[in-house]
Amino acid sequence: MKGKDLLSIGDLTPAELLRIIDRAVRMKKKDAMSSILAGNTLALLFEKPSLRTRVSFDVAMYQLGGQSVYLSQNEIGLGSREPIADVARTLSRYVDIIAARTFAHATVESLAKYATVPVINALSDGEHPCQALADIMTIREKKGKLDGLNLAYIGDGNNVAGSLFLACVLVGVNFRIASPKGYELPDKIVRLGRRSSQKSGAKIILLKHPSEAVKGADVVYTDVWTSMGQEAEAQKRRKAFAGYQVDAKLMKLAAKEAIFMHPLPAHHGEEVAPGIIDSKQSVVFDQAENRLHVQKAILAEILGK
Repeated sequence: MKGKDLLSIGDLTPAELLRIIDRAVRMKKKDAMSSILAGNTLALLFEKPSLRTRVSFDVAMYQLGGQSVYLSQNEIGLGSREPIADVARTLSRYVDIIAARTFAHATVESLAKYATVPVINALSDGEHPCQALADIMTIREKKGKLDGLNLAYIGDGNNVAGSLFLACVLVGVNFRIASPKGYELPDKIVRLGRRSSQKSGAKIILLKHPSEAVKGADVVYTDVWTSMGQEAEAQKRRKAFAGYQVDAKLMKLAAKEAIFMHPLPAHHGEEVAPGIIDSKQSVVFDQAENRLHVQKAILAEILGK
């Protein structure tokens, strides 16, 4: 992966994905501090605020001996005050790698096109590959394997769902998703996933009813109904997603040892019933921690250390 961009899970081979996970596991077990990225600088270019993404990347660089520079949209005016191409080419003269959290996926693609340093998609409206990698790490950590597991995703076929779907089918995890009409996974993502599933043997099931998806599942996953930038649609989405809440009744349909996952932030009482995130089945905060270890592994792999 040395020198490569990471804009989509589709950019990874199964071997590359598993190598990142393996490295993240080793880094989690070792002492936190290292000097392998000493002298390296990461630009955190964020159009929207973040807790886990910003802190995990910032701490990851610090623990590996490097440093990060945070640049908000107010400071840069990406695509408004200054063209994306100019920002990319300028930052490439200052830093070794860029992590961009944007609204439009086309923005990270443009950054990667014009930058001469690697670009990581730290979230776009198209995908969230770093989250998916941490999710796969967490699933393997809790279940001891990946191949043949059944994951049920309940809710919006958004950026998180898309990346998780691609990651699952790449490593042999069967993926079921239940979404209301009009909120399914994008066709482009489904086509890409089906190609991967032909090699891995993972089964893909697209459903409408949450109970069908969750029945016997090893992993139950959900995300917010209304993401950042969709606030004007909140009421419409609450109506569309009525009946798609993960609650105790739905969790009982899953396998006995099933785990519950959510990328956070969560809207308690909407997509997830109060108490589920604090239940024994929840691994939500292990997911959050693993963002740090995966971020370290991604940075080390791309910078070739």
